[in-house]
Formats: sequence, structure tokens, C-alpha cells
Amino acid sequence: MLNIKELTKALKQVADEKGLEPEKVLDVIESSIAAAYKREYADRSDVVKCKLDQKTGELHFWQVKTVVDETTVRFVAEGEEEAAVGEVTAGSAPAENGGDEQKLPRFNAERHITLDEARKIDPEAKVGDEVSFPLETYEEFGRIAAQTAKQVILQKLRESERDSILAEWRGKEGQIVSGVVQRFERGNIFVDLGRTIGVMFANESIPGEHYRAGERLRFLVLAVQEDTRLPGIILSRSHPRFVVELFKMEVPELTEDAIEIKAIAREPGNRTKIAAASKMEGVDPVGALVGQRGTRVMAVNNELGNEKIDIIEWADDPEQFIANALSPATVEHVEILPRREARAFVLENQLSLAIGKGGQNVRLAAKLSGWKIDVRSQANPEEVQEGGVAGMLEGQDQVQVEESDEEQHEDLSI
Repeated sequence: MLNIKELTKALKQVADEKGLEPEKVLDVIESSIAAAYKREYADRSDVVKCKLDQKTGELHFWQVKTVVDETTVRFVAEGEEEAAVGEVTAGSAPAENGGDEQKLPRFNAERHITLDEARKIDPEAKVGDEVSFPLETYEEFGRIAAQTAKQVILQKLRESERDSILAEWRGKEGQIVSGVVQRFERGNIFVDLGRTIGVMFANESIPGEHYRAGERLRFLVLAVQEDTRLPGIILSRSHPRFVVELFKMEVPELTEDAIEIKAIAREPGNRTKIAAASKMEGVDPVGALVGQRGTRVMAVNNELGNEKIDIIEWADDPEQFIANALSPATVEHVEILPRREARAFVLENQLSLAIGKGGQNVRLAAKLSGWKIDVRSQANPEEVQEGGVAGMLEGQDQVQVEESDEEQHEDLSI
């Protein structure tokens, strides 16, 4: 008989350490004891279950059999089974009518009970039900059985902890979390998030940004992978939505749905362009994001390592939107061409500003608007400017930001 007082104390301690419910830990222990019982006193094919009485400390064991009939299992005599095996090895194909029958599991008296036999015990039994048979209680287990129990406990606890962490993180995709840089491995940064470790791959970090072990930073939860042995929390600081979520933390008008960020284009570590629109009359979307004396945009800017941020006003009219997207340059005129192409004409002294260093400004404007933009001088409209033409890359989509929760996860793949 187990010491219930000590067991309860141990259950609570393990539950607190692993972040699990005490009932879940108890289920793990019962499963491990059942595995030890099966190893020591039952057949390998038996289905054994265990229940611990938390009041008395007594253990109860029983065997479970599933009710079956000829539609769910194969009833094959030993001689017939050998003949069937001989036919298969001889290379003969099974009959078409018997294809389904060959796929059914073979009847196992240790795991199955026929419907007729089950109804002798329970007249209302039906196929698929489980029938329990009490087993003799033992509390002494050999060394191998004890090792089996220990392995089951460790495995089940790992699985339960992993499921608990996954349940906690599934709803955090697209959100910002805070974590401590733990270690570096092959260019990837591993981050301590509390109960679990997240990883930021090299291509998800901001170029030129240096990280130190023990440093606390903010990250975007890009994805939660469930097909790994441990929960894979994929983090990012270079994704465009990271900037959007940072602004949400600084700008109440975004969370109150007074304004919205309609589109964003980003070259991490260098420059970001954001198009914002008002959803409430009298609210200036650009002013709301910038903040009084630039306090809001500066707070985001500091988190990004002084990455330059251009905030423009969204416009439904393509000509106006393209002109706004080329900010801070002043555009004199925009000519809309077929196949989603446009020419923007600026004064001579605005050319370098409109094109940007290495064509960055026009390149980001093209990404933001979704149009191919050709910047030209109004004085020489026929001359193509070096670095003045930019368009969407092949296969690249317009980066739009939807504020609805339903589409948030989809946006992360942009």
C-alpha cells in the first residue's frame, strides 16, 4: 500500500515543476504502474489498466477486452492461417472480394472478446465496447518491471509537458513575447521563454544586429511546430509583422480600431514603410503612429536598432497612394500604365530622394503599393533613371496587413 501523504506531496511538486495538473501526473503514475504489472504478471498482448485509490492508497488492476465480431476481426484457425500465409508467399494475389477481410486484424483472445461472450456478462454490450476483468493485486515488482515503470513515467511526463506547452503557445502565433538570449548554435539564436526554449534562425534576425547571452529582447512568435520531439517555437525579429505588433503596443488607436495599418514593406535593419488608414472620422492615422513629438515611432525605432521608419497615409486611388509611398520625396504627377505599372514624375532636385540610396526608396514603395514604379525626372520624362525602376519580385505578393484575428496567422506567411 502506498503512502498517500507522501505521494500527494510528490504529485503536487512534480505538477508545479512541469506546469501540469496533478490529475495528469496521477494518470501518468497509474499508466506506469500498469506497465510494470503487465511486464511482471501479464502477457505482452494484454491491455492492463491501473487505478490508485487516493483515500486508502490501494492499487486496483483490471484487464480490458474489446467487443468484436466477424466485421471487425478475422477468426482464423491455426491451420487455415498457415495455408493463407503459404498462398501469399507463393505469390498468388488475394481475391478482390477478400481484400477488406485480409486487412482486418486477427482475433486475439487476450485483447478481444466476441459479442456473444460479452453479452453473457452484459446483455447490452455492443461491438466496440470494452469489457473489464479484475486482476489479482500485486504490489511487489521486479527490477525490470520497475525500470519499465520509470521509463513510462519519464516518457509520459515529457509528452504531457509538451502537450501542455503546445496548448499554451498555439494561441500566441503572431504575438510579441519577451525572452532571454540563451545560446548561439550555427548562427541560430536560442531564447529562454520560461517553460520552453524558442529558436530564431539566422535569416529571422535583423541584419547587423548583435546579440549577447543573457540579453532580454522582444520577438515575434512566427510559428509553433508540433512535429518535433520538443515544441518548436519559431521566433523572428525581421518579419514585417514584428513592426506592426510593436506599434500595437505603443498606439492605443490601433487596439481600439480607430486606425489600421493597411500595408507594410520592410528591409530589416535598414528601412520600413508603413501605410496607415483611419477608421474613425477626425483621427489622423499618421499622427497617431508618430505620436506627440515622435515618441511612439521612436519607441518602436529603438527596439529595432534605429531602423528608419516611413509612415504614409493609405489611399484607395492608385495615383495618390503611389505618390504617398515615395515619401519623403514630393511627386509631381503619377501616370498609370497597363499591367499594374506606373510612372512617377518628380522635380530634378527630388530624384535622388525618390529613388533612394541603391534604389531602396522606390523599391520599398513598389513592395508597399504592389505596383511596378518607374521614377523619372519631369524635365526629362523619356530618360530612364539608374536605379529608378522597381517592381514586385516574381512570385512575391503585396504585403497587406489585416487586423482581424481570423486572418492573422495567414498574414505571417507573407
